[in-house]
Amino acid sequence: EKNQLQTVLFGLDDALMVYDRNFRILFFNPAAEKLFLTDSGVVLGHQFQPQDVEKRGLRLLTQVMFPSLAPTVINRSRVGEYPQIVDLSFGDPSLELRVFTSAISDEKKQPIGFMKIIRNRTRDISLIKSKSEFLTIASHQLRTPLTEINWALESLAGDTTLNENAKNITDHALAATRELLKIVEDLLNVSKIEEGRFGYMFETQDILVFLNNLLAQVVPLAKRDSIKIYFDRPKDPLPQVLIDPQKLSLAVNNLLVNSVRYNIENGEVVVKVEKQADKPFLEISIKDTGIGVPKEAMQNLFKKFFRSENALKINTEGSGLGLYIAKNIIQAHGGKIQVESEPGRGSTFMFTLPTDPNLVPRHEAAIEE
Repeated sequence: EKNQLQTVLFGLDDALMVYDRNFRILFFNPAAEKLFLTDSGVVLGHQFQPQDVEKRGLRLLTQVMFPSLAPTVINRSRVGEYPQIVDLSFGDPSLELRVFTSAISDEKKQPIGFMKIIRNRTRDISLIKSKSEFLTIASHQLRTPLTEINWALESLAGDTTLNENAKNITDHALAATRELLKIVEDLLNVSKIEEGRFGYMFETQDILVFLNNLLAQVVPLAKRDSIKIYFDRPKDPLPQVLIDPQKLSLAVNNLLVNSVRYNIENGEVVVKVEKQADKPFLEISIKDTGIGVPKEAMQNLFKKFFRSENALKINTEGSGLGLYIAKNIIQAHGGKIQVESEPGRGSTFMFTLPTDPNLVPRHEAAIEE
């Protein structure tokens, strides 16, 4: 069994090393030798210290042992929970690593050492960046001519000398151009989010004031479609939250507009805010009486470009990016989003926001598919 286990560990594509509580290397597989360009005989038995970062040939390995020494560190797990997962980025040479650290315990569940699995993600990250760069460039190239076309059509739409037929053609063309501009803007936002450069600017705000302002913007659309909107305010005061008003507005506005757009005639939308019991989070829910989400579509609802069949029957327009963007914005605020729905009877979208500023991620992280 020992020989079989050794064969498996030595055959891993990912680098693997084991060390004790004093950071003394006990195991170093061939993939680790290849990644760190270091022979196992050099490191086995060596007790690593942060000062080793200055030693030739041990710099990268020391930065992996002590992630705080790396140029860029993104935590993918909560502090104190195992496995610890961090992404490390290096510039010269370009290197992207994901490090999984697990504790090794004895029979009494006392920690006696640690195991690190280091995955080289440089090629994968490079491909993701190339795709995002293509989308960014293409979207920028489209936005400029579309903006000029939109401006020209707005000028024509304001011409009172146009006959009724020409006015209808101009109005339809203007609406189509605006929809296309929104799709281009969504593509740009997705690229920025996935690259981890959406540029969040957090500030402390009153969530009730924030939501009230958003609802005021959606009311005209709701009135046009004969939809009633209710704001169920909590009786007790709520703690303030740390948010990016512009980015979070983009996410919540998408949820509100969808609750109106995919509702039934004379339907309702109820927005509710409450503090989660014994948890440092607020929960915001948006409940509608609309068409609902089919059961088979639920698992794909927050994926890029996905639109359920019943939604397409009501509204053929749209990029299918709104909920994907909303999910990632809420996650960047330290919250989570989920949905409950029954086809033909409505949906309830619920998302959380932390009331503890320490739970808001300090750095943007690139999104992986």
